[in-house]
Amino acid sequence: MAKIAVATGPAGRAMAQPLDAALLDGLQDHLGLERQASAAYWAMSLWFAERELRGFAAHLMRESRGEQQHAGLLADYLIARGQTVDLGDLPAPGQQWADAEALLSDAFRLEADVTTSLQLLYAMAERAGDVRTTVFLDPLIQGQIEAENGAAHLLGRVRFGRLEAASMLLIDGELAAGQPPAAPLA
Repeated sequence: MAKIAVATGPAGRAMAQPLDAALLDGLQDHLGLERQASAAYWAMSLWFAERELRGFAAHLMRESRGEQQHAGLLADYLIARGQTVDLGDLPAPGQQWADAEALLSDAFRLEADVTTSLQLLYAMAERAGDVRTTVFLDPLIQGQIEAENGAAHLLGRVRFGRLEAASMLLIDGELAAGQPPAAPLA
């Protein structure tokens, strides 16, 4: 009986469909972006904790953990596809902001950058005819749209309150109670 050859990835793991080289590079880069976002959110959490705004700090720490989870999902996906995960060096996150609005503006831009990266990956996967990757990315993109909305809402509330102590403490209390930054209307 003839032995049928099975394709393997760089680590020797069996794989059903090889990944397009550019798409693989994009997935590795996005994994790094998720790790950078996690570190950035942790730095933001620390900034609020240092200013006794524990609700904001807790919310941003949850965001940090969420970004780390996204990096883990990407790592799991790469391994499932027979690839080796590359954990390159990460730059240190910024830790200085003029005020909460500047910090939350950075958080919103971070979410927008992650959304753009996922959309580019999706387009690359479509061009490569890699349905496995588009299916994997669908829920990530949906979650990212929700994260972007939450970041925009929180930034808008802080702007609306004009950084007044009472409004900041009210928002901080809501976040400490675990209320989501943006409640759906539907």
